[in-house]
Amino acid sequence: MLIFNCTEAASKFFSRVHKGQTITPMDTKPPSSVIEDDELNGADEQWLVHAITVQRKHALLVLHIKTRYCVILADAKKADDHEFVLRLTERWVNGLMINAQNHGLGQWLDPEVMLARMQQTCEQQRFYRRGHRSAQKHIDEIAWCFRNKVAGTGCLPPNEVTAMVFDEQMNDTPRHSKGAKSYYFPDEEMTLHWLRH
Repeated sequence: MLIFNCTEAASKFFSRVHKGQTITPMDTKPPSSVIEDDELNGADEQWLVHAITVQRKHALLVLHIKTRYCVILADAKKADDHEFVLRLTERWVNGLMINAQNHGLGQWLDPEVMLARMQQTCEQQRFYRRGHRSAQKHIDEIAWCFRNKVAGTGCLPPNEVTAMVFDEQMNDTPRHSKGAKSYYFPDEEMTLHWLRH
């Protein structure tokens, strides 16, 4: 199951008002206020989602809590959680496959098994409104880098391939989080995370 922990900005992004009714994918209350307390089931993938505006367009910054692997979805459609999940999973799979090949791990990742596992993982999603202080610091740093990159190029990434290049740069940046003995690279951590499953 994919669990999307949305910041206040992301919660507003996924919500819309239609005929006076608020339509939102947000579940009423998360199982606990602390994300790590939910991780009793090893099959759940916990993500933190934050929404920002860059050049008057929406961008979603999505960070995997355990590995700090990030995906930036530029020019996202407001209140369209289905497109969000499709774009995220496609970029996630492509990023995993590219990273596995780059590190010589492709022989241990069977694409058919991986896609079956990905489909099983992505069948169900939950959206909760809650944050994660440590992951939010990383998202803030990524947002700053993304805004700086867009200002330098003068435009948002024109396609998914260009956006993946930025993802790769961010996922190849050393990170540190609570519980980690030393710095690590999110792309390697995510690949190892998938190999363990």
